[in-house]
Amino acid sequence: MQYSQVDAEAKAIARKFDWVVILSTFLALIAGFHVHQMLVAGDWSFWIDWKDRNWWPIVAPILEITFPAAVQAVFWTKFRMPIGATFCCLGLLFGQWMNRYINFNGWTHYPLNFVFPETFIPQAVVLDVVLMLTGNWIVTALVGGELWGWLFYPTNWVMIAPYHLPVEYQGALMSIADVINYMYVRTSTPEYLRIVETGTLRSFAGGVTGVAAFFSGFVSVCMYVPWWLMGAHFFGSTKFFKTYEAAAVEVKRA
Repeated sequence: MQYSQVDAEAKAIARKFDWVVILSTFLALIAGFHVHQMLVAGDWSFWIDWKDRNWWPIVAPILEITFPAAVQAVFWTKFRMPIGATFCCLGLLFGQWMNRYINFNGWTHYPLNFVFPETFIPQAVVLDVVLMLTGNWIVTALVGGELWGWLFYPTNWVMIAPYHLPVEYQGALMSIADVINYMYVRTSTPEYLRIVETGTLRSFAGGVTGVAAFFSGFVSVCMYVPWWLMGAHFFGSTKFFKTYEAAAVEVKRA
């Protein structure tokens, strides 16, 4: 009875420890991916007037496929679970909304409809589904990576479409997003005062969007491959350290 009770207590402690490890890993993933996202594609994610039809569909997908590819490699090679990309993007979205609500809205009082983040969850689901159906990471890179770039702008269009409507403001033709930009002034750095995309009636999302999506898909394929290899062979590698007893035995044998 004593041994069974101790064994049950040990299993309960092991389960609690597993949950601590899972939660810590999830929070570390959120922190790493969110910092990466803010450093490489932050402006296109922070401000509604930067969510244009030209640079936003190129910059955001190319630079955000990195962590999903690495996490997907770890989940697939170690656990055969095709949920890595979705898990990673869910964590990013959670971290983004915490940042936008607490920092941008709570501290600096920017309205949330000016600073809401984009979503990568539909593209991540497609990436995981391609891996699940094919079981091959190279096919996933070629097909899933291309779809990752293609689907980014259409899946986010529902959220940004109202802000692309053309309006006349002080004798100039601009989008609603640009009007919000003028009403809520940010830092005085010239980089933040410029309008991202110039031209007449740019709100109508012309042919440049398709070209940007195809180019984004191609480069996403190229980005997926090294980050998959990094996740599979670096982050997902298992290494063992020799114990004192094993080292002593080897010394005696020598």
